[in-house]
Amino acid sequence: MTKHFNGEDIREIFSRNLKHFRGIKSLSQFALSNKAGLAHNFVNDIENRKKWVSPETIAKLAAVLEVEPYQLFITNPLDGKQTKRIHSYLDELNDRFSEVVGEIKESYLSK
Repeated sequence: MTKHFNGEDIREIFSRNLKHFRGIKSLSQFALSNKAGLAHNFVNDIENRKKWVSPETIAKLAAVLEVEPYQLFITNPLDGKQTKRIHSYLDELNDRFSEVVGEIKESYLSK
């Protein structure tokens, strides 16, 4: 069964994720606001669910936090360790794929 969210639920999820990803990047509210070109009190109000954000603001925050905008709306986002493990696995997979393609190419060209 799909859970239905109301506006307050979505603000809570966004606020929690903003704090979560800000923590992963070790950014204070002040640092995040400066990098995103936003007022410090606005970021504080967003995190305290007093203000809401425009799509442009979501894009700015996501860019500074180095996440996709949709990740700010996920109910249980990955933590930094999980993300690093996934990227490491994908890098290893890509390296191995390149090796295999190189071996096939070498085998094919040597005939």
